[in-house]
Amino acid sequence: MAILVLGIIIFLGLHLIRVVAPGFRAGVIESRGKGTWMGIYAILSLIGLCLIIYGFGQARSETGILYNPPVFLRHIALLLMLFAFVIAAAGFLPAGRIAVAVKHPQVLSIKIWALAHLLANGETSSVLLFGSFLAWAVILRISLKRRERAGERVLPVFKSSTNDVLAIVIGLVAYVLFVWKLHEWLIGVQPVVMG
Repeated sequence: MAILVLGIIIFLGLHLIRVVAPGFRAGVIESRGKGTWMGIYAILSLIGLCLIIYGFGQARSETGILYNPPVFLRHIALLLMLFAFVIAAAGFLPAGRIAVAVKHPQVLSIKIWALAHLLANGETSSVLLFGSFLAWAVILRISLKRRERAGERVLPVFKSSTNDVLAIVIGLVAYVLFVWKLHEWLIGVQPVVMG
């Protein structure tokens, strides 16, 4: 569990620097350059992510269960994940109506992903991991809203409805692939147990 906690602290802590210590980030960029900051950021993010993946795999076999979700919550989680995939895809494309409506597609997709997994999983390690990501996404959303009001950040501007169609298609294909096999191959857990 300690490795998982360390990974969460490194990964999410690094992704909150702009929120909790914007001067630190600005200072590193000013003294060392943006390229150096991006390099450090990328390396530490990768280290944190690897620790999360390895630590979560270990912690799942070592920690207990906080709650047993009823089966209907797992069905709700599957439905929520469909929305998470579509919204995430919308965030990587030029803005369509979906991206404009949700304002911060990647952050919202992470919130939905974390909530869905909290509904479907009651293991201590899962609650720690997904609860941490949900809290991070909520904090980040509040920070982004403040930055918008201060004029530091601009919301997505509508480009084309074609991007909505692409987001739906890409999100749906990714969702089907994850439910079918990718989740099991990458995470070691089948999201839908047949029979």
